Amino acid sequence: MSYCCGASRIGLIGTLRQQSILVHHVPLLYCPVCHEVEVHPAIKEEFELVIEYAQEDHVKEATLREEISPDMIAEWKEYCVSFQEDDDVESILREQIDHSLDLLRVSKVLSDTEWGDELKVRLKILTERLKKVEQQKESSKK
Repeated sequence: MSYCCGASRIGLIGTLRQQSILVHHVPLLYCPVCHEVEVHPAIKEEFELVIEYAQEDHVKEATLREEISPDMIAEWKEYCVSFQEDDDVESILREQIDHSLDLLRVSKVLSDTEWGDELKVRLKILTERLKKVEQQKESSKK
């Protein structure tokens, strides 16, 4: 599993800009707390090659994979707790909150107050993001 600032990262397929080149269909790992994004390690070398070829060809946009198979997604899912395949951010945030609550229980059992405090900050951030998503959902229904 991949962690960033103590939170588990979310896997997703997205678009990433690197060196003024926009690359589509890239497996990414995203931290819901600090918003750090990185290319999935299983595909990093291929991504770097696409960037290199695009620079040589003076191309501003490229696609990493024309087709992404369910087997590829299954492999990528093994590296992260959550994998977002659609626009359902709400369920991913709820899953992240549940995971953080489980870790908070562990920190209390271990009497690790520093870790517990870090988890509380993450939970606050995740909860605020969830509230925003819920508000957006409600306002779009009206």
